[in-house]
Amino acid sequence: VQLQASGGGLVQPGGSLRLSCAISGLNMENYAIGWFRQAPGKEREGISCIRGRNGGSTYYKDSVKGRFTISRDNAKSTVYLQMNSLKPEDTAVYYCATPGVVACTVVAGDFSQYGMDYWGKGTQVTVSS
Repeated sequence: VQLQASGGGLVQPGGSLRLSCAISGLNMENYAIGWFRQAPGKEREGISCIRGRNGGSTYYKDSVKGRFTISRDNAKSTVYLQMNSLKPEDTAVYYCATPGVVACTVVAGDFSQYGMDYWGKGTQVTVSS
């Protein structure tokens, strides 16, 4: 199983980026896929997740709600994270991962990194003027 995140880069505050997570080695249609990020000196945090199958259920961390949009294209085995109105505090390495089940498990409002089965290598997002 391989997950590969891409699409990161340097963007000015207020700008946009679209991250992609390409998945191979499993039938991604049946699995939830999540996005995480880790800023220097901070713990990795779950910021978004999309349910498997039809992707009808999504999760967003409060800090990105209304600015980020997660989507999936099962035919392309790819999950996207559209990031708009980017802020300097969004600067981090972004990772995609799957818990190996269809649902996104959110406990007390948090989507934890500890339930993930497979991780991709990260992509750096830097928001700076």
